[in-house]
Amino acid sequence: MATQVETKDCTALSDAEMGEMADICADGPAHYDVGLLSKQREEWVLVTQARDNAKLCGFSFCTLERIGGTPCLLIGLASVKRSARRSTVLKALMADQYRRALLAFPDEDVLIGTKLLDPAGFEAFRGLDDIVPRPGHKASGEERAWGRRLAKRFGAEGRIDDRSFLVKGDGNTCGALDHEALKEGSVDPGVAAFFADADSTRGDYLIAFGWAMAEDLAGGKIGR
Repeated sequence: MATQVETKDCTALSDAEMGEMADICADGPAHYDVGLLSKQREEWVLVTQARDNAKLCGFSFCTLERIGGTPCLLIGLASVKRSARRSTVLKALMADQYRRALLAFPDEDVLIGTKLLDPAGFEAFRGLDDIVPRPGHKASGEERAWGRRLAKRFGAEGRIDDRSFLVKGDGNTCGALDHEALKEGSVDPGVAAFFADADSTRGDYLIAFGWAMAEDLAGGKIGR
């Protein structure tokens, strides 16, 4: 079964599509509601939707922009339906966003940044270089600076621990990448440890990023 993926402007989202998104989110622990999703439509530029047999099975809000001159693909609220094909759906969403990144920033390396609620969200970064945080790696000063830049961009300036990359929540629901592994225990324990001190009731999340190299984007080596 092929997954159909489409990326379009958030302004083109219909109320019916917003309802479909809310239905998917109801199955996951984040429980994003229509009200929060409506705010995402105003805050982000693009939305990618994945469908199987015309039924929505995943979506992701994103934007392509430059931060300090650096090309970035920033992923906001995203959710993948809890089905047996969830990993395939996440991969399809990312592939279309990488395609957009290549069109927007040809011949340039692109930073991919997002907010994660669960260690399984690192699946979205497969194929990327220099992922931060990663097990056994001590973040450099520049990498810590990127953590602070992304926190500011995500509206959490001053709330990030730039060594652990955990952001302290403010009690409100955080719009992040909501994805869970299909098989329990399949997540690298070193990756799971990044979330050990996260307080979900407070709305804590992890900021993570990696690099899509220009040659990999052009050659289709990531996102497939």
